[in-house]
Amino acid sequence: MQNTVSAPVTSARRSLLLGVLGVVYGDIGTSPLYALKQSVTEAGHIDASSVLGVLSLITWALTIVVTVKYVLVVTRADNRGEGGVLALTALVLRSLGVGSRMRWWLTTAGLVGAALFYGDSVITPAISVMSAVEGLNIASPVFGNLVIPITLVLLVGLFGFQRHGTGRVGNCFGPVMVLWFAALGVLGLRGIVQDPAVLLALDPLYGARFIAADPGRAIFLLGAVVLAVTGGEALYADMGHFGREPIRRAWLYFVFPALLLNYYGQGALVLGDPAALDHPFYRLAPGWALYPMVVLASAATIIASQAVISGAFSITNQAVHLGYLPRVRIRHTSAEEAGQVYVSKINLLMFVAVVLLVLLFQSSDRLATAYGIAVTGAMTIDTILAFLYMAGVRGWNPVVAVLLFGVFFTVDVAFFGANLLKFIEGGWFPVIVAFGILTLMTTWMQGRVKLAERRTRDALPLSTFLDSLADDRPERVPGTAVFLTSTIDTVPPQLLHNLKHNKVLHQRVVLLSVRTHDVPTWPEAERIELHHLEKNFHTLVLHYGYIEEPNIPRALAQCRKGQFHFNLMDTSFFLGREKIVLAPRHGWFDRWRFRLFIFLSNVMLNATEFFRLPTNRVIEVGGQYEI
Repeated sequence: MQNTVSAPVTSARRSLLLGVLGVVYGDIGTSPLYALKQSVTEAGHIDASSVLGVLSLITWALTIVVTVKYVLVVTRADNRGEGGVLALTALVLRSLGVGSRMRWWLTTAGLVGAALFYGDSVITPAISVMSAVEGLNIASPVFGNLVIPITLVLLVGLFGFQRHGTGRVGNCFGPVMVLWFAALGVLGLRGIVQDPAVLLALDPLYGARFIAADPGRAIFLLGAVVLAVTGGEALYADMGHFGREPIRRAWLYFVFPALLLNYYGQGALVLGDPAALDHPFYRLAPGWALYPMVVLASAATIIASQAVISGAFSITNQAVHLGYLPRVRIRHTSAEEAGQVYVSKINLLMFVAVVLLVLLFQSSDRLATAYGIAVTGAMTIDTILAFLYMAGVRGWNPVVAVLLFGVFFTVDVAFFGANLLKFIEGGWFPVIVAFGILTLMTTWMQGRVKLAERRTRDALPLSTFLDSLADDRPERVPGTAVFLTSTIDTVPPQLLHNLKHNKVLHQRVVLLSVRTHDVPTWPEAERIELHHLEKNFHTLVLHYGYIEEPNIPRALAQCRKGQFHFNLMDTSFFLGREKIVLAPRHGWFDRWRFRLFIFLSNVMLNATEFFRLPTNRVIEVGGQYEI
């Protein structure tokens, strides 16, 4: 019996590990295609001190930033299994009082981190896929003019495949990534055998000496070394897709050793043949394996993009439900994992941005100059928020927390400062993307606050309204009317409009409010909060976590447990269709921000579809607000 039970468990673990390799580690797993080449180039010359110094810096960057910081420490800051900067922000905010001034600063930091993650998400697919396809130039110069077209074709296939869902993508890509990391390790060993002395770079003193010998050059070098750790923030954002333990196991026992072997193999090759620096990754492979490696690398880089794409979907899902972005269509692609989602609009926007990058920069070397600012900025914000959570909420020893996160912060700031030097050369692109996303999120938040204030100012208290109702007036008609509202202690405008124009109330009136909390999932037993008022009025509050999909008909069916029955064929849902107009008193800056908010309000997904309401039972009542 024990073997019968353990077999499915083992199979499930293998499936998760394959999914992790296919989704989470694709980004950082393809960094050997360009990281060492760019780093040694920035070192300025090829000799033992520079190559060993570069390898030492890459080794300890991977150890400190990815292994210790993200895999061992930051993944402990999970919001009931969910990761990412917004989940981390919610954890920290939960420990603060409602009126705390720190809330604004921390919320802004979380939004900046999320915006920077989007900036990173558009560069990774472009540089990863292009760097792999450029391997064809090593095989034959005939392919030189075909690099861009082949890259674009591969990107079309990648983004087109996203609609099948993260789980299916991971299961398809996982075996390819197993082969990829195995190839990395084997090729790396092949290079190390030629010059085992390269292993001396495991000593951190080689990196420290290189920095001390030429601090000016080291600043530019750090901007290239960071290419080796890109993807660390994505593994945290993707944690909700697969869980913490599979991510840790895959890194410690497979991904990390394979990456180190390959970097050291490339280093040994370059020391023996400086001309191999034109593309040390492909030069490691024997001649007969070059074309197969180009094919495998192309597949791996397509998969590499999956980590940031699925992370962007997760961040969007969280942002929509937490009120940082307007409603968009979010499709849950797994019945088992609530965190696996697909967002078609984000997929399309990212595809357009990636294509523009490829056409604008034309080569992976030029794209490398655009890489880094968004990644290191997001990493720095993760460090700050994780410190506040570990020290302030989890109760870590203050001395230990300050020392450990002080090291993380120092490394992050060093990388971030080094990448700022590349702003003019290309770093401006992810910054512009991040600034645009941040503008959308802050505009949406501020607009919602202003609109809520306007509603509250004009609202009629529900208790006052109920006291004004007589037993025989207005006329009560058969059926149930459900009025969706953000607050249940005031009368919804659509109820007043219906009463004003139709002169009737339904026999049973329900004021329904949907509330999303700063946790990923809400206990099913506590989903429904129902209160019965006089004159057959009722208030119903439905509670959800920020990765859950609100489904009002399903929740109404669950009300039967409380002996409160709904017949959908006898129920009408009244929604407010608000027209928002701009008040003339605003200055120029406020006017364009509020115009943007009005535009977002007009194009967001309608409540009927978002809440899964039956379309033939919905009545929309218009209204106008001036903000």
